[in-house]
Amino acid sequence: MRMKSLCLMAAALAFAPATFAIYKCVDEKGVTRIGETPPDECANVPMQEVSRNGQVIKTIAPSLTPAEVESRKDEFEKRKQEQKRAAQQVRLDEALLNTYASETEIDMTRDRNVEPINGRIKVAKERIAAVDKRVKELEDEMEFYKAGKSKAGKTREVPPNLVHDLERVKAERVTLEKSLTGYDKEIATLRAKFDVDRKRWLALKYPEKENPAAPPPEPPKATPAKASGNAPAKTPGK
Repeated sequence: MRMKSLCLMAAALAFAPATFAIYKCVDEKGVTRIGETPPDECANVPMQEVSRNGQVIKTIAPSLTPAEVESRKDEFEKRKQEQKRAAQQVRLDEALLNTYASETEIDMTRDRNVEPINGRIKVAKERIAAVDKRVKELEDEMEFYKAGKSKAGKTREVPPNLVHDLERVKAERVTLEKSLTGYDKEIATLRAKFDVDRKRWLALKYPEKENPAAPPPEPPKATPAKASGNAPAKTPGK
């Protein structure tokens, strides 16, 4: 069958005009396909365009399936994003090296950023102390009303404005406590960021410390010589 196909191809080439070209391939089943137009069976395998004298004009890659097209598109997009991230990292590294002249300067910058947050923490704690004092005063005043009796022998009602003030200052204390928690997280985030910057700066500034040279191999240990079997016998008394 294969020989017959080759003969047909040779005959077609012999009687074809000068500009004539045919298409051939070996399909997925191993059968050689030949045609004046690309055979359908060649869609998924490499195909050659052959001239009249049998020279290969060009090789045509197989058609891609929709799934392959989508896969290549995903791979292209992935490479594009990786290149984008690499370029962004180069810019960040250059900015980091240009920003700090030493490791100490990184720590000083971190402390300058943390300092105002510590100031807000101090103010919040002072306000909490004042709120706690005011809560105590309001609760004592409410106890005065609860313990006192009117002339008719009934417990005096606590004034509404007193109840409102107590609720307000307690709510303020809750807000202040949430602020303190937020400030602590903000400081932790800043410290973590500067730790990352320091490690990256050191790796860029002193790459040899990140990848130290391998130590030279140890010289082979000398093997102790074995005692010869022909050693002279010791003379008695010596």
